[in-house]
Amino acid sequence: MKLSKFKFELPDDLLAEYPAEHRDESRLMVLNRKEQTIEHHMFKDLINYFDEGDLMILNNTKVFPARMYGEKEKTGARIEVFLLRELNAESRLWDVLVDPARKIRIGNKLFFGEDESLVAEVIDNTTSRGRTLRFLYDGSYEEFRKKLEELGETPLPKYIQREVEPSDAERYQTIYAKHEGAVAAPTAGMHFSKHLMKRLEIKGIDFAEVTLHVGLGTFSAVEVEDLSKHKMDSEKAIVTAETIEVVNKAINEKRRVCAVGTTAMRAIESSVSSNGRLNEFEGWTNKFIFPPYDFSIANCMVTNFHTPKSTLMMMAAAFAGYDFLMEAYEEAIKEKYRFFSYGDAMLII
Repeated sequence: MKLSKFKFELPDDLLAEYPAEHRDESRLMVLNRKEQTIEHHMFKDLINYFDEGDLMILNNTKVFPARMYGEKEKTGARIEVFLLRELNAESRLWDVLVDPARKIRIGNKLFFGEDESLVAEVIDNTTSRGRTLRFLYDGSYEEFRKKLEELGETPLPKYIQREVEPSDAERYQTIYAKHEGAVAAPTAGMHFSKHLMKRLEIKGIDFAEVTLHVGLGTFSAVEVEDLSKHKMDSEKAIVTAETIEVVNKAINEKRRVCAVGTTAMRAIESSVSSNGRLNEFEGWTNKFIFPPYDFSIANCMVTNFHTPKSTLMMMAAAFAGYDFLMEAYEEAIKEKYRFFSYGDAMLII
């Protein structure tokens, strides 16, 4: 499978700058793989495709305010710092991306906050992901994390050109987010409202949770034509004993098992036993799914509409079938579906 096969013309006005007014009222395109049909609905109509005993697998990661703005010592230049990964809690060491990168050298100090109450020193600039910073902070670890919360802002994707608004802190997050650690939201889950979740529960739909802390690797550009040569950045994933019990029971009973989002799908596909059941897992995964691929756990998937040549689109093509997905994307553009993080959704059954 070649990178060039995932190229398509996406009009700029279809990139969603804002979420739908109500979470469950974004649009939903339903792809039926067996019948090869495409239907158009609202997201809240999702309930009609599930019966009692069917299962949805949710990614309960929580986005933290990973984007910060600091000033470089002496020059006062404004530097954007994007917190990627905590390397060592005790030493306050973090992997970060900095922008503009060319202005930052080892030994440079950055000051954050109007009162410059947080200082960081660049200690390495050779990592594949950007830079390593050591934050210099005298308080306790809890106070330090509180400071990061206070100074950081919701890390909306770069394609969103507007300023971050207060409502983004809540909307760029699923309603079931629990474990902080993601620098990007598992966006397929953002369409679920409390009301829709309640209706699904009443109908007897079961839920299982996994954690995959979404990193920027999910969105990194693929730069090789031969997809088998692309290396995904690793992301932390956790699949608990409680989750495997619920998931394997649903598989054994031949229920509909739906992965909500590409990140939930990556978490479960990173932990499959030889007999096609889910195993417990806690560790890092760099699993990259592209066509052709045999999925072991989920037989149904909710996902958003993704940008050209993205790893997310490649996974959706592996699940739906390449030709069928390309046909659906053509239809989505014609029908003016909204793409990317704040965009509309697709259900593949």
